[in-house]
Amino acid sequence: MNLIEDYSPNYSKKPRSKKDIKFVIIHYTGMQSEIESIKRLKNPKFKVSCHYLINRKGNVIQLIKDKYIAWHAGKSKWKKFINLNRNSIGIELTNKGHQFGYENFSTKQISSLIKLCKNLKKKYHIKKSNFLGHSDIAPLRKDDPGEKFPWKKLSTYNFGNWYLEKKYNIKKSVIKSKEIVFFKNLHKLGYRYFNIKKRSLKDKKVIKSFQRHFLPKNVTGKIDQKTFKISHFLTHKIHNS
Repeated sequence: MNLIEDYSPNYSKKPRSKKDIKFVIIHYTGMQSEIESIKRLKNPKFKVSCHYLINRKGNVIQLIKDKYIAWHAGKSKWKKFINLNRNSIGIELTNKGHQFGYENFSTKQISSLIKLCKNLKKKYHIKKSNFLGHSDIAPLRKDDPGEKFPWKKLSTYNFGNWYLEKKYNIKKSVIKSKEIVFFKNLHKLGYRYFNIKKRSLKDKKVIKSFQRHFLPKNVTGKIDQKTFKISHFLTHKIHNS
């Protein structure tokens, strides 16, 4: 892994402790070029940054030292955590994103990401389930890293949860209450920005966020049988393992 230091001034100057770092949040840059992305991440005017950027060649650029809080997560929630900048490492992957021509992540990018995540996991004792996408923690605002990000592959290295691709037997009584059980499952997993008992137009974005992560070929915003069953399997797996 080729590490290049190119520091940004956009960070909170007060250092944090190692114990504060509990998450790795993965993003895409969503801009038309790597140069444009780095300029923005280093420009004080925009007040955005990340700890690492991985370009399509697999080079890892460190913009903020781990001990400082980078400004990448923004308004966000996961379980009991609110505004996750303080508790996370932010990693940006060079990709034009949905706005400018969303593309597959390069093999070299993902290889470098896996190596970087191994180092971070070991250094900060980050749980497998705490490797997340920006859209997981901010589903009403963000779509990245998107449905082309290989969460399934990362899970084989213990970065992020996944599910067994098999038939799941669920009680009929549970299926009858599918909608409310689904949102209870999402809440147990860590997703926020919805009311378990009361439906809202915002719910579709939360469902899509879940699908981008776990059902990337089926991002509909609808709770179909497979979406529901995967949420149920993940909840059972996490809370009974």
